[in-house]
Amino acid sequence: MSDTQLTVTLDGGGIEDARAVVRALQDVFGEPDEVPTDERATIRTATFSSAANPEPSGTTRGGNLSAPVTVTVQGSPQAVAAASETLTSAFSTRDEGAASGDQEQERQLLLVP
Repeated sequence: MSDTQLTVTLDGGGIEDARAVVRALQDVFGEPDEVPTDERATIRTATFSSAANPEPSGTTRGGNLSAPVTVTVQGSPQAVAAASETLTSAFSTRDEGAASGDQEQERQLLLVP
């Protein structure tokens, strides 16, 4: 089984907001390879390596956010779809757009408190 990498970029909010987003994605993608740790950063990243066919669990709760957070997810079409669905079920979201390449997709969501 091949691995799929999902890269998550977070802009806005604080470190606890970034951690809430990562916790929501852990239900589907497992423990992240890289997590946001710098409390002073304005843009944070997390990466996940997961099974080739990630499936949203449907029971994810993300918690409360202190401020709006723009989240960009990038990876395989299945990983991006699973991440988008997971975040949409865990937070109030607004779809900010998507882009597709040959092997990867990218989607941007605005998560609001």
